[in-house]
Amino acid sequence: MDTTVTHNNAEGKTWDGGNEPLRASYGKMMMWFFIVSDALTFSGFLAAYGFSRFKFIDAWPIADEVFTHVPFIHGNFPMIYVAIMTFVLIMSSVTMVLAVDAGHKLKHKSVAFYMFLTIIGGIIFVGSQGWEWATFIKGDYGAVETKGGKILQFVDTEGNRLGLADFAIPQVTDREQHLSKNGIWYDSEGAATTFSIEEVKAGFKATPNALIRTQILTESGEKTVLSREASLEKLEKDGKLVVEGANLRHNEYGAPLFADFFFFITGFHGFHVFSGILINIIIFFNVVLGTYERRGHYEMVEKVGLYWHFVDLVWVFVFTFFYLV
Repeated sequence: MDTTVTHNNAEGKTWDGGNEPLRASYGKMMMWFFIVSDALTFSGFLAAYGFSRFKFIDAWPIADEVFTHVPFIHGNFPMIYVAIMTFVLIMSSVTMVLAVDAGHKLKHKSVAFYMFLTIIGGIIFVGSQGWEWATFIKGDYGAVETKGGKILQFVDTEGNRLGLADFAIPQVTDREQHLSKNGIWYDSEGAATTFSIEEVKAGFKATPNALIRTQILTESGEKTVLSREASLEKLEKDGKLVVEGANLRHNEYGAPLFADFFFFITGFHGFHVFSGILINIIIFFNVVLGTYERRGHYEMVEKVGLYWHFVDLVWVFVFTFFYLV
């Protein structure tokens, strides 16, 4: 008959973790479990993004040409506003560290002050992300989608981008499309664009310095610009519809999958930040009311701090994948 032997530790106990294994409370352990599972979720999303980008490399937009806007300032400022957003979120992580440190030292007012700064940083980030979504959806230049689903963009002979409004010739049509004020809606048609494909073609023919830039990349990594003759032929033969901005079906920047991933991944991360703001507000009011001071510890601040640092770390990867690589 086999005998089961139990090896006890020096104190004669088989397990002395109690309700705090690894010297971490139940709440901290559960927060770490959540962070690990959520990290795996984001990893799957980013891996899918990387695979899709590799598969459609020629059609993938160049981030420096997409994210060029800064609120209240007209001009081309690639990545500037996204960098500001990133800086604000990282600084909110710093203030959260200071709040946790103040909690360890039982400094009631300091915890409240740094928690307040963290909340403000989160609100600025979410608001900035909402503004960025709005400009992404609205678009800037416009483009033409071909019968094969490719995007044709327009440049001048010097390589500068041309918007549809720079050369399209408005034409009188027999009816108006999708004007809610007139009660005219057609289910079989998409949302009306500023210019029709006929107006774009007519304006392009009348603008001798206008050229087409395709999604095909050259050896130097730049998009191919067609000659004037090839541009006219390409637009007349393959031009199907006008695309302005981005949605889940079309986008003027390149492959539709780019917009799909952008909305989903940045939106999912934005939801995490928004949830963190709400939790931080609840914790902030508990700090102000002295709830944790009466308990004699600020562990709740430390637990929400773990979540906030995780959200900041995820944004570093999202920022890298979408904007830098």
